[in-house]
Amino acid sequence: MTDTQVPMSAVARSDFGKGAARRLRRTGLVPAVIYGHGTAPIHVALDGHDLAQALKRTRVVLKVALDGTDYVVAPRDVQRDVVRQVLEHVDLVVIDKAEAAERAAVAAAIAKAEAFAEEEGVDVSEAIKAIEAAVAAGEDPQAAAEAALHAAAEHEKALREAAANAAEAAEAEAAEGGTEGAEAGAGSATADAEAEKA
Repeated sequence: MTDTQVPMSAVARSDFGKGAARRLRRTGLVPAVIYGHGTAPIHVALDGHDLAQALKRTRVVLKVALDGTDYVVAPRDVQRDVVRQVLEHVDLVVIDKAEAAERAAVAAAIAKAEAFAEEEGVDVSEAIKAIEAAVAAGEDPQAAAEAALHAAAEHEKALREAAANAAEAAEAEAAEGGTEGAEAGAGSATADAEAEKA
């Protein structure tokens, strides 16, 4: 099991319908279904708190234990109450080792990108787009994230330098204008004094 696989215990359920789902949720459980990769749909219930915490993780992979069998799954469809945002139902699709490894690589790349972006004060969204594109193209998501973040940091640096240069130019212009104003004022005072003498 890798760091990105969250272990979770499930109980089988045979009661269906809205009433049964409400009863489950009152006991702290969330109804779910496991399917995919030739697996017939398996209706289960998972601990609501543990599941909610797991779903906060990027590209999470769950290792669900049910009756002595482990199912490596990824959340496919997560349904929440529109007002309270509590979990109502989750579809879990069975994934193979390659898919689990890919999700782990993407999760690691995104976590690293987010940490770098926060440290450097840059937007992480372009890096995440680059990660997605790299995965789709079969490339290394970590390298794609680093390249995107480097470009973002360089762009941010260029913007800061341009702003600093503009501020310096404005200050110099203001100082030059003040000198010219002082010289003009002195000339005017001299002219007034000469007029009085006349």
